[in-house]
Amino acid sequence: MDLTRLAGFEPVPVTDQEREAAVLVPVIARNDGEHLLFVKRADHLGQHAGQMAFPGGGREPSDADLEATARRETHEEVGLAPDAAEVVGRLDDIRTVSHYSVRPFVARVPDIEFTPDEREVAEAVVLPVSELTDLTNYESERRDHPFYGDVRIHFFRVDGYVVWGATARILVQLLERTTDWEMPAEPDRVVDPDAEYPV
Repeated sequence: MDLTRLAGFEPVPVTDQEREAAVLVPVIARNDGEHLLFVKRADHLGQHAGQMAFPGGGREPSDADLEATARRETHEEVGLAPDAAEVVGRLDDIRTVSHYSVRPFVARVPDIEFTPDEREVAEAVVLPVSELTDLTNYESERRDHPFYGDVRIHFFRVDGYVVWGATARILVQLLERTTDWEMPAEPDRVVDPDAEYPV
C-alpha cells in the first residue's frame, strides 16, 4: 500500500447535500503488512445497524473543519486520541441516501488496543489489506437504485465480516489509488431493484 500516491490527488468535493459528515480511513502498519480499522455499528442503532463502517459521523458546530470532525468522531467511537492520526490525504467526497456528503480522510494510526463506545460501536475490527485486495473476497452487483439510479454495489468478505454500501465505495477508491488492486470490469450479477442485499 503506497499512501504517497494520495499526495498529488485532488479529491472531488460534494457540496449539494443537506448535511456534512467525515470519516477517518485508519491505516495500521504491522509486520505482515498494512491493515485498515473499521467499526461494526451497534445493532440497536436506527440507521445502518450492524454494518461495517469507517469511524466518523456528522459535523458539529464546534468542529473547526471536516478533518476535525473525523478526528473527534474517531476518538468518540474507538478511543483514538485526535492528535494520534497522521492524515496523509483525502479521497473523493461521496453522497449517501441520508442526504449527507461524506469526506474521507486517510490517516496512519498507531497499532493500539481500541476501545469501542458501546452506545454506537459493537466492535472495532482490523482487517488486513492483503485480504481486502484478494479478488476471491470481492463481489459486486448492478441494480437500479432508487436514489443513485444505475449503480454497482461492492461487497468485501474478510474474516466473517462484510464491508459494503458507502464504506465499500470509499474502500474501492482507496485500494485503486494506493495498491495494484483493480475493480473487475464487470459485476458478478445484475439484480432487480428490490432484490435483497447479500450480506
